[in-house]
Amino acid sequence: MKTPESVLKKQATQAKIAAIALEESQKYQAKKKADKKTFAENAEKYEAEYAATAKALVDNRREAKAKGGFYVPPEPKLALVIRIRGIIGVSPKAKKVMQLFRLRQIHNATFVRLNEATIRMLRLIEPYVTYGYPTKTTVEKLIWKRGFGKINKQRIPIAENAVIQKGLASAGINCTADLVHEIVTVGPNFKQANNFLWPFKLSSPLGGFSRKTKLLHFMEGGEAGARGEEINKLVKRMI
Repeated sequence: MKTPESVLKKQATQAKIAAIALEESQKYQAKKKADKKTFAENAEKYEAEYAATAKALVDNRREAKAKGGFYVPPEPKLALVIRIRGIIGVSPKAKKVMQLFRLRQIHNATFVRLNEATIRMLRLIEPYVTYGYPTKTTVEKLIWKRGFGKINKQRIPIAENAVIQKGLASAGINCTADLVHEIVTVGPNFKQANNFLWPFKLSSPLGGFSRKTKLLHFMEGGEAGARGEEINKLVKRMI
């Protein structure tokens, strides 16, 4: 019995679709393998860079001490700002600054590039936030555990490097190592990378804030305001 022409056409179409799908799958697997190698190389390069920076800092301190002087490290370029108070009693000016920093909810956290303008803005909102200088480990943990990207105005979890590639490939940022490096070093594409990251939604800190001291400045034994590198301990309790 002769096979109907319609069946032959259908079989040919299905075979063509299967061949295209197989070709695309092979291309995707090859790209994935190449990307994995590139990302590993990038991560190694960045680790060597971080190690060299840390070593240079130690060497400079030792050299200054040997000469009987003091070494003053460079000013930090990056701050992590966490909102610790709600909306009650917030002045319009402070409210606007917190909107600019994307701190719309309590326990929201964002990265901020430190310059003269942003330092003034931070001082204006000190009673409502706490901020400090995050380490590379803290930045990594925030992105790995609480990281969400903004793609087409949607909040997408950073579960794989493809999410970062989709949002930041135009800036040359293709994997988590690239994103962490751009944030930590406050690189040329910091603004784009930071805007890609959705504000981190942290939990209440383990053990909670004290009701008596929460509204006081950190230097007075409270929680608000600048706390330098102590911010890393707080983030550890809030992740």
